[in-house]
Amino acid sequence: MDPFGKYIKAVSARAADKEILKKSQDGGIISAAYIYGLENGLLDGVIVADKEDKFTAVPKVATTKDEVLSAAGTKYTTCPNLSVIKSAVREYGCDKIGFVGTPCQIQSIRKAIKYPIGYRHVPDKIALIMGIFCMENFPYNGMKTIVEELCGVRMEDVVKTDIGKGKFWVYTKWGDVKTVALKDTHPYEQVSCHICMDYTAELADLSTGSVGSPDGWSTIFVRTGKGDDYLNKMIKAGALETRLIEEVKPGLDLVQKLALQKKEKNAKEREHRKEIGLPLPY
Repeated sequence: MDPFGKYIKAVSARAADKEILKKSQDGGIISAAYIYGLENGLLDGVIVADKEDKFTAVPKVATTKDEVLSAAGTKYTTCPNLSVIKSAVREYGCDKIGFVGTPCQIQSIRKAIKYPIGYRHVPDKIALIMGIFCMENFPYNGMKTIVEELCGVRMEDVVKTDIGKGKFWVYTKWGDVKTVALKDTHPYEQVSCHICMDYTAELADLSTGSVGSPDGWSTIFVRTGKGDDYLNKMIKAGALETRLIEEVKPGLDLVQKLALQKKEKNAKEREHRKEIGLPLPY
């Protein structure tokens, strides 16, 4: 079973801009790529998952560095990023759009590009597709239960959430840090995540996540010629610091372990659904 899908190379990287690192989740790769594109004419609009009241995630079109930084950081809850792509083209007049999403959203945007029913004049405007590593996601009410009932934190006090070291982490505006073991969060996951076979966003131009790299850095899979060209331009311009993935710990072995864990576990669930006559998405 192929753990990663096709890719050209993998590196460990982080944003060179300290302002981006301060605002971002780990290595700040998505924010750095977006900001570099907007400031250098490679992108004129990007799709972000912004935070609103009580840490809800809302898709928005960003066109400036400040708007990108305002939305920086992972939200471990569903956010319909595809819903604003047509708005980016038709209302914002964007010709070069940057899109980021979870693996299932990357599959969806690729399908929309190939079969643009209802997406007329949109596919040729998508200039960069970035995917994030994802084991599972939470509907908002599921995350709210984890934060408020398991961690004892009000949603309006949350400034950041994270998943790592086998725990779900909640950071508050008061400086408190609360955790709950991931095994205790499974009942609140989005059910559709249990049939997804993609951990590393295999259909993106660039895929990124913290797993495999040291703290404060992120792992990047370069999957397409477009992604390779974009990343090389960022490195040449000094927008990213990079290391060979073979020279960092824990390295790709850990990424492979988690990717295969997701594929093997969810393959069993897919077979079970077939046996009892439930539908599968593809």
